[in-house]
This record gives sequence, C-alpha cells and structure tokens, in this order.
Amino acid sequence: MKKVLIVETNITRYQGTNEPTGLWLGEAAEFVDEMQQAQIAVDYVSPNGGFVPLDPRSMKYTDAATMAVYEDSDFINRALKNTLKPSQVDPDDYTAIYYTGGHGVMWDFPDNPELQAIALAIYQHGGYVTSVCHGIAGLLNIKDQTGQYLIAGKTITGFTATEELIAGKKRIVPFLNRERATAHGAIFSQHRFYREYAITDGQLITGQNPFSARAVARQLIAKLTNLQLKCNK
Repeated sequence: MKKVLIVETNITRYQGTNEPTGLWLGEAAEFVDEMQQAQIAVDYVSPNGGFVPLDPRSMKYTDAATMAVYEDSDFINRALKNTLKPSQVDPDDYTAIYYTGGHGVMWDFPDNPELQAIALAIYQHGGYVTSVCHGIAGLLNIKDQTGQYLIAGKTITGFTATEELIAGKKRIVPFLNRERATAHGAIFSQHRFYREYAITDGQLITGQNPFSARAVARQLIAKLTNLQLKCNK
C-alpha cells in the first residue's frame, strides 16, 4: 500500500500577536497511532519544511498513546524537526494526504500552491484528501484543472464558529471555516461543539475538531483497506 502524507504548519504565533500556536499535537499523534496500528506508512511535510512548532495548549490534551508517538524518535525527527519541503514530495508515492490543524495552519495552508498541487494530484489518481479541525484550511482553496473548487458540492466539516468563540479566537482568526467553505460551494456539516465528528464524501474525509482525528483516520483506513482488497483481486 502507498503511504499517507501528513501536512503540518510552520507558524509559531497568531499573526499580529505574541501568542504562540502551532501544530495541535493530538491531531498528528492520534492519526499516526491509527496508521501505525493499520501498518500504513506515513511521511510529513510542511509549507517550508524543517521545524514544526507545537501549540502549547495541545499538550493539555495528551494521553498515553499520544505521548508514546510524541516521544518516538522517528516522530521527533521526521514530524517535528525535519519535515519535508513540498518540492521533495512525489504525489505518486501517496494514496492520501492528511492536513492537521492548530490555528497556525490558517495562515500557511490556504494559499500554498505546492501543497495544493500535491493534494490535487493525489485526488486525481484516485486517492483521498483529508483533514481535521483547522486543517480544512488546506482544502478550501484547491481548484481542479477546470478552475472549480475541489470542495464544491461536497459535504465537509471543520472547526466551527461556535468552537472558535469558546476557544476565544474568533476575533483573531483570519476567516471562519464555514463561511469560506460555503462561499466556495461546499456543504458544511457540523455536530455539537468539541464532540467527535468526521464525514466522508467521495474522496474527501474531514473531521470537525481535535477530538475527531481518530475518526478521520479510521474512515480513511476503511477506504484504503477496501481499495487494497480490490487491487488484490
């Protein structure tokens, strides 16, 4: 089976402030844990490559499984210290791309043409484009070869305005996910705030909030397992 490409942020602070942000650890670590259990290999990429900061608030939401991934030398080296640059990625090596969250992604995911090209290539080859929480920012502006938004007509989810309000970040973020998604033709679905929720629509799999990373992973694993079974027939 081909690998899954995990996308992480390089942003260290909320734009215009001194408040730190970065990757929400669980959104990477929990997804990786599920991939490891399914024996699916992963790689890590960020817009600039190299160092990935952690959102300090995310460290409050760890458990034994999250910490096991966080303390693993491979994760430390490849996911936090030495992520790939987009120019080092061959989309043909991957069957899916997964955009992690943390508020930082709202500044370096939406308008990165290299990451958009990678995601579109994976999608056009029958692979899956997936995200959790703020990671939806990586999907919002992807256009296909006809100029249509990839999310147009698709049911997707991501961090909601209510959740931004509860987190105290509604006035800081550059946009609201639902507003941007619906403006680009998507059907935005959401459930109760801070509860696990993930949805699959065709080749798109999205999760609403930090508590949805494993749900996204499991839905993707189910799709990849079925794909592998078909290939083996």
